[in-house]
Amino acid sequence: MLISWDELLYFAVPTILLVLLGGWAAYKERRGVAWGLYMAGLVVYAAYIGLMWHGLERPPMRTMGETRLWYSFFALVAGAIVYLRWRFRWILGFAAILASVFLFINLLKPEIHNKSMMPALESIYFVPHVVAYMFSYAMLGAALLVTLYILLQRRKARKVEDASLGVDALRTQEVALMRISDNMVYTGLAFLMVGLLLGAFWAKQAWGHYWSWDPKETWAAITLVSYWVYIHFRRQSPQAIGTALGLLLLSFLLLQICWYGVNYLPSAQGVSVHTYGF
Repeated sequence: MLISWDELLYFAVPTILLVLLGGWAAYKERRGVAWGLYMAGLVVYAAYIGLMWHGLERPPMRTMGETRLWYSFFALVAGAIVYLRWRFRWILGFAAILASVFLFINLLKPEIHNKSMMPALESIYFVPHVVAYMFSYAMLGAALLVTLYILLQRRKARKVEDASLGVDALRTQEVALMRISDNMVYTGLAFLMVGLLLGAFWAKQAWGHYWSWDPKETWAAITLVSYWVYIHFRRQSPQAIGTALGLLLLSFLLLQICWYGVNYLPSAQGVSVHTYGF
């Protein structure tokens, strides 16, 4: 069975419905139903990626649309990991919405794919490099979701009539949530570093040097440093949650520039070997 981009609709729609329903069931604390629906959605989506890989006769990782497929998949995986570990009833829904946004983008912007792949991509480092980065982006995206949830709770707490009760309850919850966010940042940053190292070995094999300060490499280094700053700030000033949230938001913004924003930078036009095909 050969699957192409044209069949995405038939897999994306059931995936979106299943994971959103799973997220709703989790919010209603129906864990068994939530887990069954959500995992069914993951299986459907994984089947599409696997069949597309088979149909293209290459890893579907060459174009921006293909990387969005992987990001959606790993966003769902990250949500499942967080739910399994910490039982947050809202995380499956948030992850489902995040993945659905990227799936909708791919549905609205279909791409033409072919089986060809430039020689530089025919490397043993290609697949693990991209997978490490996409999983990293997904974990750091999950950390962002926790950050946004904290900001939402802060806004709600301001409306509590008994201000002292609201502040105390919020503080306890914030500390617990920040620990979870930190753990996801640690995991995401670890995979980000693995992806960067694999990319360096790949560059040495393909072009003869580990690092060339290509725009993509430069922004990857900036993103890495930004998350390092966040981690060190959290260790030095664990009570300064507001500033930490700001650093995390900034780091994720830099991550977006590193991922796809670099395609639109003047310095990358016709020069960077890392810009995705469209």
